[in-house]
Amino acid sequence: MYIDKFLQVSDDQAVTATAASTDVIDFGQAKPNSGMSDRLSMVVTVGEGATAAGAATVTFTVQDSADNSSFADVISSGAIGKAALALGSQIVLPMPTQHRRYVRLNYTVATGPLTAGKFSAQVVTGIQQNDPYPDAL
Repeated sequence: MYIDKFLQVSDDQAVTATAASTDVIDFGQAKPNSGMSDRLSMVVTVGEGATAAGAATVTFTVQDSADNSSFADVISSGAIGKAALALGSQIVLPMPTQHRRYVRLNYTVATGPLTAGKFSAQVVTGIQQNDPYPDAL
């Protein structure tokens, strides 16, 4: 999976409570039609496993905006339990072909807070789907 820094909204962002991604993608036009010929995805990779005292969940939501201040939900993962958010796990959200100029990711923590958890998120065209195996050397 190739990662373009300009299409990254979180880089190992620590998330313990509901928060927006640290960065916003500016597509540079009012109504971009990204992914018309090649589907794009927002891929979230867990950089540090989620932990919490209770049964915390995280919902990952792609949001868009016309003015970079008032964001609306576009697509959401639904609530994902902390056990499924182990190091290296990926959450893939298909990007809509039409959205507004600015795009970010919102992390909604429920039944939290998280005591640990870091996430990287970016828009990509290809998804890394290999099964990791220990080094056989």
